Amino acid sequence: MERAGALRGKRYRLIDTLRALALLNMLVFHFLYDVFVVYGGDFSWTLHPAVVAWERYICVSFLLIAGVSLYFSRHVLRRALIVNACGLLITLVTAVAIPGQIVIFGILNCIGCSMLLIGALRRRLVKLDPFAGAGVSLLLYAVLYGLPYRYLGFFGVPLLQLPEALYQFPPLCVLGLPAEGFFSSDYFPLLPWSLLIFCGFFLWQGVLRMGADRFFLRGVPVLDQIGKYTLWIYLAHQPVLMGVCFLLFGGA
Repeated sequence: MERAGALRGKRYRLIDTLRALALLNMLVFHFLYDVFVVYGGDFSWTLHPAVVAWERYICVSFLLIAGVSLYFSRHVLRRALIVNACGLLITLVTAVAIPGQIVIFGILNCIGCSMLLIGALRRRLVKLDPFAGAGVSLLLYAVLYGLPYRYLGFFGVPLLQLPEALYQFPPLCVLGLPAEGFFSSDYFPLLPWSLLIFCGFFLWQGVLRMGADRFFLRGVPVLDQIGKYTLWIYLAHQPVLMGVCFLLFGGA
């Protein structure tokens, strides 16, 4: 969710544009979620294959772009604390306003904690081969995709069932080991999701190594400006969408 920065005087406006497109995609998805699930009570909407694929695409694109943007981040600790604080604010607001849709360790907390990890490891990460780093990150993401669902495998294909003993300590939900009864309407544990952020970080290093960063200098007008303020738009969008739904449909 960080803004794309400047590297030696350059600003990669295409990254801002891609971030804005991911944000707008998310806004449309969340509006439909509010319409069908929060107001319509149709929880089966989230299980439709097209909706599942759409939601996964949004998540993957957002986190990859977040990883790319981390390459430019200055004052990583301060920004990580701000992003995590915003994530905790969303948890508090949803717990009070719509407890049935509470958000615990959502995408902002995933990004904020990943910023801390990458910030701490950055000097070592930049010494690694970027393509190997991206490939290993993506492979681990695929293998650990089912970790919150108590298995290891390859994306949605279970190959090894994990023991229940790993899922007995509630705070481990942060790592992707949620205890029985855990619920979050927006749940992005560090494993596997932080691996996509690492992948994006490595991919940008690969872009720089190939000298392909010049293709990212130009963005799409308006969108490249929207992309600079993704975090703040993200924080404001759900209250606005809920307000629109209230005007359209009345009380939930």
